[in-house]
Amino acid sequence: MRCSEINRVTNETSISIYLEVDGKGKSSIDSGCPFLDHMLTLFACHGRFNLNIKCQGDTEVDYHHTVEDIGIVLGQAFNSAVGNKKGIKRYGDIILPMDESLILVAIDISNRTYLNYQVEGLKDKVGDFDSELIEEFFFAFTRSFPLTLHIKKLEGKNTHHILEAIFKAFARSLKEALTLDIEYIDEIPSSKGML
Repeated sequence: MRCSEINRVTNETSISIYLEVDGKGKSSIDSGCPFLDHMLTLFACHGRFNLNIKCQGDTEVDYHHTVEDIGIVLGQAFNSAVGNKKGIKRYGDIILPMDESLILVAIDISNRTYLNYQVEGLKDKVGDFDSELIEEFFFAFTRSFPLTLHIKKLEGKNTHHILEAIFKAFARSLKEALTLDIEYIDEIPSSKGML
């Protein structure tokens, strides 16, 4: 069973995450940031990941440390859960619509960190949440679970719809990339023999 539990405490946040990669999409998310809770609940549902997150952060300052640190710890949880990456498909991609929004996400679980985040035209805030923090979340995630991640807005006007579509597309692409390929179950999906 591909699962992990990670705890991280700093002067800014205290985070505990439990992850089951091969789950049913059940989640309990309490980040102290309602919009992030909504996004991570969608992520768990659409990736079919069982995910529990509890965070106490310095949200009286703003949500920056909470969002970035959850990205760090969630990336660590996936990295720990999948281990040497034997048998995974490695690649996942989708073009996902949500109302007027259309988002492309493509992933290579390559053990090389790269983020291409092309999401322009967002409003500064959704409620009290700074939209720019989503990019910080994905930077943090890709540093902790080294992968190549492309996120591109193809269409969209409503900031909430765009960000929601990003998390749904990310979840589905990540799930695809982490799916075990029976034909290559004992192999690393690379000509190098390692990722």
